[in-house]
Amino acid sequence: MTLDQLKAFGADTDTGLQRCINNEDFYLTLVRKALSDDSFDKLKEAIDTNDYDTAFEISHALKGVLANLALTPLADPVIEMMELLRNRTDMDYTPLMDTVLQKYAELKEML
Repeated sequence: MTLDQLKAFGADTDTGLQRCINNEDFYLTLVRKALSDDSFDKLKEAIDTNDYDTAFEISHALKGVLANLALTPLADPVIEMMELLRNRTDMDYTPLMDTVLQKYAELKEML
């Protein structure tokens, strides 16, 4: 995984790097660590079982990590889902979850 790949994905690597004291290796290590977490699987499971309280907690934690790393194309749909879950919006979350998983898969391919 490189900064150029992340930029092509749409990540705001300048902001992400600033949050990591402009240490590229540290930033990329944190991105890899975020993508190796099982939170995305747990989020999908919570959505699939309509456990929206758990889904909110997981999406909220993911939002913090993804936004701090400025992985915007993945953070944005997670944040959208989190806000809908926060408001207990009664809807089918499958299309939004599919978008999250698609963006997650795109990033995982870079590893």
